[in-house]
Amino acid sequence: MEKKKIRVLVSNTHNPWFNLATENYIFKDMAPDTAVLFLWRNSETVVIGRYQNPWIECNTEKMEQAKVKLARRQSGGGAVYHDLGNTNFTFLNGKKDFSKERNNQIICGALKKFGIESYASGRNDLVVDTEGSSRKISGSAYRENSDRSFHHGTMLIDVDMSKLANYLSPSKKKLESKGVSSVRSRVLNISELNSTVDHKGFSEAIIQSFFDAYENEVEVEVLDEATLEKIPELKTYYNQLSSWDWCFGKAPKFDHSICERLSFGTVELMFTTEKGRVIKVDVNSDCLAPQLIEAWVSALCSVQYSPEGIEAASKVVMKSLSGFKEESLEVKEWILSEIV
Repeated sequence: MEKKKIRVLVSNTHNPWFNLATENYIFKDMAPDTAVLFLWRNSETVVIGRYQNPWIECNTEKMEQAKVKLARRQSGGGAVYHDLGNTNFTFLNGKKDFSKERNNQIICGALKKFGIESYASGRNDLVVDTEGSSRKISGSAYRENSDRSFHHGTMLIDVDMSKLANYLSPSKKKLESKGVSSVRSRVLNISELNSTVDHKGFSEAIIQSFFDAYENEVEVEVLDEATLEKIPELKTYYNQLSSWDWCFGKAPKFDHSICERLSFGTVELMFTTEKGRVIKVDVNSDCLAPQLIEAWVSALCSVQYSPEGIEAASKVVMKSLSGFKEESLEVKEWILSEIV
């Protein structure tokens, strides 16, 4: 009997947009008659689901200050925090050959090599029983089309849990969204169960478990950012997934109200934002210079809901109202402090 064709890919870069682009390339362009395993890690990044709002899911202000990246994946699901203590796995199979149970067995088999007993819980999670309760160590998401199925997930090895809480807790702003919100779970690093587990050891264990499941072995293919110049489709996906329009501009419609007592009066702005752009601004103010408020409202409509967008609106206002330079600077700094 002919052995099943398999491939094992390992990323040598921690760039989240490269790794997500590689996932996209695997899903869209690799042959579905080949079972694929892809292993990768990201530097500090919050990865949100395709239909989520980053301003709702994340503390974008803290992320900006700490230079934590934001990435949006193609699949659904909730927001997750990645750092080098988190190992990501990706499986591709032809649709007829896809088995979530087999993939889970491959992962659980790898963990068993470290004396860790784990099992699937619900549709998406792997858990362990410890101290009288079950704790989540891995979450997954799925995609499929007419001829292939895709399963990817995270394995918490030694993630900085304090940062996870920091960046996945949105700041207390008046934000209302129609997006899909994340559900927080009680999670556990597997290094707390076995301190010898690290990315290298877990990767080697899951690769061997993958080989055992398919009764075949192949040479591991190592990828890095130089691969972008060799595969045009991969570069196209990378350019898309690393763009502001994808990471932020795909956010569902939401409303954001901000209010502040400024030197010239109280101003409340109520933004309506869709696809990362301001489509409407309502205002409530006791300012005695209505032309200043009107100029800002007009300039803000249609700009990106981003620091760059606010800067662009500010330039328009200052050009049209040169006599209100100090007041306009005050408005700009206030809005910037609220939307980051």
